[in-house]
Formats: sequence, C-alpha cells, structure tokens
Amino acid sequence: MSRPADALDASFPVAASIALDLIRRPEVSERWSSPSALPHLSVGGLACHLGRQAIRAAELLPVPTDLPTLESADGHYERAAWVSEGSPDKDTVASGPDEADAERGPADLHARSAQALTEVGDLLSRGAAREVVPIPWQGWSLRRGDFLLTRQLEIVVHSDDLAVSIGVPTPEFPADVFDPVRDLLVRLAVRRRGQSALISALSRTERAQDISAF
Repeated sequence: MSRPADALDASFPVAASIALDLIRRPEVSERWSSPSALPHLSVGGLACHLGRQAIRAAELLPVPTDLPTLESADGHYERAAWVSEGSPDKDTVASGPDEADAERGPADLHARSAQALTEVGDLLSRGAAREVVPIPWQGWSLRRGDFLLTRQLEIVVHSDDLAVSIGVPTPEFPADVFDPVRDLLVRLAVRRRGQSALISALSRTERAQDISAF
C-alpha cells in the first residue's frame, strides 16, 4: 500500500519535531550512558538512533537514484533482513553507529538533529525532495511517501522506547503522524502473526497472543 507523498510531506516534519523535543529533555542527557529499554543499547545510543531518522531524511531526500523501486513501505519490511533476524547481539550494537554517535555527546546530537529538521522542512517546502528516494544500505528505493513513512514509523516506535527508558510519558503524536504508522504496523503484524492472533489480542484478553510486527 503506497502512501501519497504530499500527506507525509506535511506530517514527517511534525514527527521529527516531536522526536527532537524528546531528545532534548534533560532526562536524556542525565541518563546518557545508562542502559535503555532496548537490549545492549544505551540511552544515548537510542537517542542517536531516534535523531538519525531526520538526519537520514535530510541526506537522502535530494539524492537521485537508479536503484530498483519497491511498490510499498510494506515491501521494504518484508525484504529487509533485520526484520527476521531478531534483536542484535551485544557486539553488533557496540560496533554499530548508534553507540559511536553517542560518544559525541548530547549537544552534538541536538545540533545535528535540529539542522536536519530545518533541511528536511526546506527540501519538502520548496519541492527539492525527489519523488523516489534511495535506501542504499538495503539496495533499493522507495517512493517519497513510503520512504517518509518508514522514517515516521521509526520515530513513533523509538520515541516510545526512549520515553520508557528515561521514565517520562511517551509523546502523543497527532493523527496524521500516528495513523499511517499504526496502519502499517497492523499490516505487518498480520503478515507475521496472522489474522487470528491480531483479533484475539485486540478483542479477547483471555486469548491474547504476541502480535509484534517485528
């Protein structure tokens, strides 16, 4: 199910702005080196992963691509190897970009994320963002609406992870941000767990099952 680009053009900067507000909370800086709610990842590493969504968008939205274009965001998650690999182990997390970025500290993340948000807003508002956006680490492209939806999903999901990690309420996202992410997660959960698992979990507490999308 492909998303129209114009709808996400408006909602993605809102999502990224909410994420930036969360990243800037003093609790994040205070607990920067503490373990997060995700295995093997520090609060600082998780904050960097969250901030990277706007940074990736700023980097990739203006880039031309000749990589094959998938039909939907759903297809991106169906093909991505990490979806079926489970949580990364300690060594993989330690050697990854999130902890490396965290070593640069909160102020660096704040500055890079704020600059990226400004750049994304400018690219989208003046029509400089490409209709098809590369995802070079995967070897394919997505239409801009689908690309932004994947980044928006990352923001919504990891904002919850970060909020839980620092003991603050999870940010409330407006409907135009949250609803497309919710719908994508439901489709992915049905694909992975089946219709019966989803129906049981949503309607019958006595038969609730694991319906995680990933």
